[in-house]
Amino acid sequence: MKPKKKPEGPIQSEMLKVFLKDIVSDRHPLVQLVDMVDWEVFEEKLASTFCDDNGRPGLPVRLMVGLHYLKYTYALSDEAVVEGWIENPYWQYFCGGIFFEHGFPIDPSSMTRGRERLHGVGLEELLGETIRTGLRGGFIREGELKRVNVDTTVQGKDIRFPTDARLYDRMRERLVEAALERGIALRQTYARKGKIALRRQSGYARAQQFKRAQQRQTKILKTYLGRVVRNIERKAFDLDEGLVELLALAHRLLGQERQDKEKLYSIHEPHVECISKGKIHKKYEFGCKVGIATTAKENWAVSSLAFHGNLYDGHTLQQTLDQVERVTGFHPHQASCDLGYRGHNYEGDCTILPTGIGRQFRHPSKNGGSGGRP
Repeated sequence: MKPKKKPEGPIQSEMLKVFLKDIVSDRHPLVQLVDMVDWEVFEEKLASTFCDDNGRPGLPVRLMVGLHYLKYTYALSDEAVVEGWIENPYWQYFCGGIFFEHGFPIDPSSMTRGRERLHGVGLEELLGETIRTGLRGGFIREGELKRVNVDTTVQGKDIRFPTDARLYDRMRERLVEAALERGIALRQTYARKGKIALRRQSGYARAQQFKRAQQRQTKILKTYLGRVVRNIERKAFDLDEGLVELLALAHRLLGQERQDKEKLYSIHEPHVECISKGKIHKKYEFGCKVGIATTAKENWAVSSLAFHGNLYDGHTLQQTLDQVERVTGFHPHQASCDLGYRGHNYEGDCTILPTGIGRQFRHPSKNGGSGGRP
């Protein structure tokens, strides 16, 4: 359903409530920011994400957008930002409140569903309005948006370090839970034996007895998982979509080999990828690659785009610069990239400046006798 709209006309006061405008100070940054942001653009751009014919009325767009701005500004969790909203009149005023409220505005879980609704065009619009507000307030000059720095990083996922033993045991647990919820009687769940085998595998690995850990305990856990999968497939005649997906993940896990490229690293996040960082302190990270673009002088973020499939850095440049133009409304004239962008796929007229070339090819005598970087 469409979100609730504010009542039109003059707002009357209530006996037991206080106007927020009588509490807040006009000099506070959030109060000044309220007048700079064009809140109506969110109503227009996000109207297509609401359904007209079913469900309860959607939460106010101003409230959801304001809470997300506060969440990422102060680096808070969904629960913390909702709890802070009750205690802070400036946050309530920023989110479009009229009276000071003493109750929770939403359930924290609505923040997650709100991000799903904002996915894609909504999140891009949040970033775009941030840049436009900076332009209106004089914090950003138009010339700064035409020179950008581009790089990639890894957006890590909150998963445990993946091992075959952990994945086998966790997959078995998920299948057993799903079978019991659907009333499927299993011959054996291996709850006790699986726990013992996983504990032994961890102990053997810690003691560097890898033959016992891999050839015995890991193989036992894989056998337990295979038995549960076959038991469910024999007894479940009408498989729903959720159980079909779990069984598909189980078969994918049972069939993957050490050298496979598209391996399964997490049960609850099956799209996680293993990305090599090439650094001593952390050789690998598990997540997805993200392309970032910032202004060259003041480091205003003007692009943030996730890429799946562990692409080469140079093959992300075209999409990153396209998003820079969509978000800022200006065509970038110059983009600085590191040497990982050699052989890029960009075909526009923006000048691509690779950085680090002068350092890499400097004369050995100027590097203290070494041909590498100083």
